[in-house]
Formats: sequence, C-alpha cells, structure tokens
Amino acid sequence: MGRILVTGGAGYVGSTCCRQLVDRGFSVEVLDDLSTGHAEAVPDGVKLNRFDLGDRDALASLLAGKKFDVVFHFAAKALISESVVNPGAFFDANVASSIAMLETLRKHGIRKFVFSSSAAVYGLPKTVPIEEDHAQEPVNAYGESKLVLERILKWYAFSYGWSVVAFRYFNACGGEKGWGERHEPETHIIPLLLQTASGRRQCFEIYGTDYPTADGTCVRDYVHVLDIAEAHILALQKMDLPGFHAYNIGTGRSYSVQEICRAIEEATQKRIKVRHAPRRLGDPAILCASPKKLMAEFGWAPSHSEINEIVRGAWEWEQEQCKQVLVGQSH
Repeated sequence: MGRILVTGGAGYVGSTCCRQLVDRGFSVEVLDDLSTGHAEAVPDGVKLNRFDLGDRDALASLLAGKKFDVVFHFAAKALISESVVNPGAFFDANVASSIAMLETLRKHGIRKFVFSSSAAVYGLPKTVPIEEDHAQEPVNAYGESKLVLERILKWYAFSYGWSVVAFRYFNACGGEKGWGERHEPETHIIPLLLQTASGRRQCFEIYGTDYPTADGTCVRDYVHVLDIAEAHILALQKMDLPGFHAYNIGTGRSYSVQEICRAIEEATQKRIKVRHAPRRLGDPAILCASPKKLMAEFGWAPSHSEINEIVRGAWEWEQEQCKQVLVGQSH
C-alpha cells in the first residue's frame, strides 16, 4: 500500500478521505495549519503536521525524512462570499502557497498529485448537466483560484511528467453520528437547515425565489462526501502514466432549495422557519454535474448520495453537535 500526504486533512472532506484511506490500509499523514480544520477530525493514529503548506522549509523538512508516493491536496480557503470582497487572500492561500508547495514536492521527487478543484471553475453554466469540457469562466475569486491552479498543474504534468487528477466537486455534503460538516461561519444549505431544525439557528434564509426553475429556487447537485473520498481512492489506480485529467464529482440529479427544505422537515419531523431574501450575486439558477466521465473511466458510482441518506446522516451529526453545546453550557 502507498504512503499518502493529505493537505487539509483536518477539514471536512480531507478528514473523511483520510478515514477511508486508513480503513483500506494506506499509510497517511496530514498537513494542516488548523486555520479552518479541527485536530480532532484527524483519524486516530494519523500524524498531524501543523504548519502552512506554503512554508517551504517546514515542508522540505517533512519530505526529507519520509517518502510519500502521492499527495492529496484539499487545503484551501473556500468561503465564496469572502472571496468576492477579499480576492487577494484567496490567491495568496490557494495559488501562491500551493505553488510553493508544488515546487517543494518537485524537489523531493513527488510526481503524483490529486487536486480538490471545484464546480466553481465553470461559473454560470451555459448548458446542464455540465461536462468537463464546458467553458470555464469563474464568477468569484475562489473559483478563479481553483482554475489557476488547475492550469498550473497541467504544465507540471506536461513539463515535469507529473500524473495529476483534478476533481471538480459539486455540493459536498453528508455525515454520520461521529463526523460531519463543521464550518465557521457555516454557509452550506444542509447544515444550515439542520441547525434551524435543532434550534441552534432561528431561521433559514432562501436567497431568491424568482429563478427560472420549477419552484423558483436554486437547483443544485448534492454528492455525499464518502462518494468523493471513493473517487480519490479510485484515482490511485489511474496514476501510472503522466498527464492531467479533470473529472466532475456529482450525481447528475439536482434538488431545489425548497426540495431540500422538505426533505429535512420530513427527516427531522420539525417545521423549518424560512425567510425569503434577495438573490446573491453570481448564484446560477441550476448547477448539475455530468459524472459520466468519472463513471466510465473509474467505475465510480455515487452509492451514498441518495438525498434521504445524506440528510439522515447529517441530522445524526447535528444532534451530536447539539449535545456537545449543552455539555459546554453546563460547565
């Protein structure tokens, strides 16, 4: 089994992937500065190296002592609304620091790289479902930073013989009793709705009810984080030859905001208080992936991404979070 370095392995998607790797016998280490990650999310027995991935000296010291076969790169600033008003911080963290990391990896002979990209590279879709050759015109600095790094990685593959897989996620979601989404601030629809159902949040805001969709609310493609992790593990089988390959990770099935609200009310048996708010700048009416390329080349299938399974597990996690809040208040 290979040895894998996971950047951002204390975050939501990264830590989930670490658990799946460990369960399958891989040797894993995490690099995370814990600016948004959580040390307790790192699986037991996995070493956490706490420093910024742009710190060339710290990374060189780590690589000098150990041989890694591949790097999974999850670490990034990811709050889209912040990226619109403060783009410099995103280009610094997601591009400049990543280049420093890439150059350090190259000096230590690492040439296999799996990159967490994003559906945000596409911008406002001209056709749906979105295929990988769709025009890439990001509408926020977060998406732009992911696209810039994709382009850089293409050159590393071409000029240095790297084997690179870039995964463009759609809406990552899901959880279980012992793990799930934990962001500060939280901006994702399912945890926001569940926090409203549990009473941790007063109401849920629906941004725009006048979109050209069946019920007027935005439509999105939701994919379970376990299915995202599975795609990363399958990628390891496709990295023997140099080249750059990009794949969507989605289901090809989308749900409106209103449909997600109803699914959560049904799962929790709670009435969700909602408030209608104006559209947010840059929100497309519909985002839906075509995962056909991933399915055809990797044999991948979204086996955990039925919306009822996603909501059920995420609700278990939210209930655990509520218990921890109550314990904290009692001390």
